[in-house]
Amino acid sequence: MEKLTFTMENYLEAIYELAPDGSGARVSDIAQRLKVTKASTNSAMSTLSEKGLITNEKYKEVFLTPEGLKLAKLTANKHHVIRQFLSKILNVASSVADEDACAIEHVISSDSVAAMEKFMEDMHKNK
Repeated sequence: MEKLTFTMENYLEAIYELAPDGSGARVSDIAQRLKVTKASTNSAMSTLSEKGLITNEKYKEVFLTPEGLKLAKLTANKHHVIRQFLSKILNVASSVADEDACAIEHVISSDSVAAMEKFMEDMHKNK
């Protein structure tokens, strides 16, 4: 599968965070979370549906497919690790760390995220 755009990854992550238990997410909630219009969200849902990452019926909730869930979890985990690294290790303000993590999560390699995670684990063990 070709790489998703940052925007599409953010939509997947939003669906995952709004419905972590596999229940559906409403388009209005997704739009509100990402601070975008419902029209933009509907357009993105069509794209994600065409790629087989969500199931989306008009006027119903949006559900991640197994493939969509895998990608959403990966993006959410990257975001979490980067945010933790920036705030806990580098003492970046929480709001800035969250915003930066959102931007960085789309371009950083899984290897770098794993290294950040290992660094934090090692630091925690050595305390």
